[in-house]
Amino acid sequence: MSEYLFSVFKDITKLKWYSIAIVSLLFLISLFLMGSRRRQTLSTKAIVYGGLCIALSFTLSFIKLYRMPQGGTITPASMLPLFVYSYIFGPFAGVIAGVAYGILQLIQDPYVVHWAQLLLDYPLAFGALGVAGCFKKSLPAGIVFGGLGRFFMHFVSGFLFFASYAPKGTNPVWYSAIYNATYLGPDLILCLIVALIPGVSKAIQQLKKEIVLKP
Repeated sequence: MSEYLFSVFKDITKLKWYSIAIVSLLFLISLFLMGSRRRQTLSTKAIVYGGLCIALSFTLSFIKLYRMPQGGTITPASMLPLFVYSYIFGPFAGVIAGVAYGILQLIQDPYVVHWAQLLLDYPLAFGALGVAGCFKKSLPAGIVFGGLGRFFMHFVSGFLFFASYAPKGTNPVWYSAIYNATYLGPDLILCLIVALIPGVSKAIQQLKKEIVLKP
């Protein structure tokens, strides 16, 4: 048990100093903006909450419940802050936040074999989480479709650039689909479970109401 717990949190020790600096700066700027003005415009609030959600998702992404052998992890709902952000502020803001998050992941732990694979696995994959913002009346639906958007990007990258990892005789397309679903599926399920917890769901709806009705 102790060995498993160590493996879950060990990647936190691998955070690079500049990644910690970027995340800390996001937190500090967001907190400063939240406290500097009592009545913030909606665009200012979008920046404030965007910074907080990116920082929170990035931090949670380094708590890894399970690691896949060729990359990909199951985390404690690390995508949920970005889903919630997209749900509240809409798809455009959500895509921008997702792209920023993907670039931060790239800076921290790059794995690049081709420029197109870089785009698919980082800015495009995480930017696709912003699709959740298209479902303004249902966060669970947004989580599902935003997650499918990310899955599609990793899926395409997998069979185009990592076909050599497929076992002999296995179709690379099927291998990429199964491989990416193996970790993204549980990750999305965790996001859904947490989002549907009554206390969490109520807090999200209250936050959305305050932001939308009190710009």
